[in-house]
Amino acid sequence: MTPDLTDGATLFSVLTDQFFGKDKNNIPKHTIPSQKISLSALDPKENLLVWFGHSSYFLQLDGKRFLIDPVLSGNASPIPGTVKAFKGTSLYTPDDIPAIDYLLLTHDHWDHMDYDTLKKIRPRVKRIVTGLGNAAHLEYWGFDPAIIEEKDWNESVVLENGFTIHTTSARHFSGRTLKRQQSIWLSFVLQTPSCKLFLGGDSGYDTHFKEIGEKYGPFDLALLECGQYNTSWKFIHMLPEQVVEAAIDLGAKRLMPVHWGKFALAFHAWDEPVKRVVKAAQEKQVPLLTPMIGEKVSLDDMPQESSKWWEEVNTK
Repeated sequence: MTPDLTDGATLFSVLTDQFFGKDKNNIPKHTIPSQKISLSALDPKENLLVWFGHSSYFLQLDGKRFLIDPVLSGNASPIPGTVKAFKGTSLYTPDDIPAIDYLLLTHDHWDHMDYDTLKKIRPRVKRIVTGLGNAAHLEYWGFDPAIIEEKDWNESVVLENGFTIHTTSARHFSGRTLKRQQSIWLSFVLQTPSCKLFLGGDSGYDTHFKEIGEKYGPFDLALLECGQYNTSWKFIHMLPEQVVEAAIDLGAKRLMPVHWGKFALAFHAWDEPVKRVVKAAQEKQVPLLTPMIGEKVSLDDMPQESSKWWEEVNTK
């Protein structure tokens, strides 16, 4: 089992950092620039991605709509008023989500499985793929058990002609309360008729990325978590430089860093993750995709250069 904390780190040291060790730019001082489009009005023939910040995003691929780990309620915590979304990052609400063919949920943490969002989009979700143990949450919230596919690591779900999801491993943990490890945390390999994507959930760095790359790669795009890290819990969240190494291990043609830009769940500056990923990717010559929240990104013709929109925030 992956330990939560590294050797030498304690709950006391983490709490001390929580109160005294935060970077002064942990939360942006200005509004995050973002865009909003009508997801319902998109041409179904377009292959595209829309990032909602953190680990939530919408994919439209070969005529099917996918929604991954949607958290659109404005906070990522069981305690109201805490872990609030940064200013400017909540343009999209559950009401903006169209009918979804496949909802993919990597694990049950509050910043990935949001009760308020899921409850509101429930009538528009046709099918769900998630890890073992998560159906209990979803059924309790009113979802029809018949539409839920629960899978362990290293299993496959054939969706329809040309569409397959493979469930793959991760180094993390699960639990929405003090009771943990009641469900599986995982990542996904999404194969469609025209492309192959790696949809990473939360994970520390290890050999599993190389193993997944050798079995399923190369990938047209890998979406990997790059924020909310700390050396005290590096086994369950990658450091930014490790994110780039993971993309190389996977055989990804392009990397999109997620799990940043909307919530402060660690002590680093809000934009430190992407800055460090950009630097490491340049050194390793790994092409990056860093869209603005809400921006429509074509997956048929991905931009050759990624914008550095976050630089605008600190210069206002």
